[in-house]
Amino acid sequence: MVGSRTATALVGLLVSLFVTAALWWYFDSLFVFLFLPFVPFLFRGLSEDESDRRVKQCPQCGFQTEAAEFGYCPRDGTRLETRR
Repeated sequence: MVGSRTATALVGLLVSLFVTAALWWYFDSLFVFLFLPFVPFLFRGLSEDESDRRVKQCPQCGFQTEAAEFGYCPRDGTRLETRR
């Protein structure tokens, strides 16, 4: 089963290839291939729901992360608190 992130990445790649091919056909120039890596970044964050983001913060030093693998602060070892 393909994960949602993988599916999103594949859709983004296919859309960027389609847009690049359309621009190449329209402008008749290979210059548009320079933009191929940047098309997925144009739509980054549009599908993210702010209510799903969980930020963990250290109450001692203020270190913040959204990464799930952090349970303790890498700076001082204090347990991170979850904030929304």
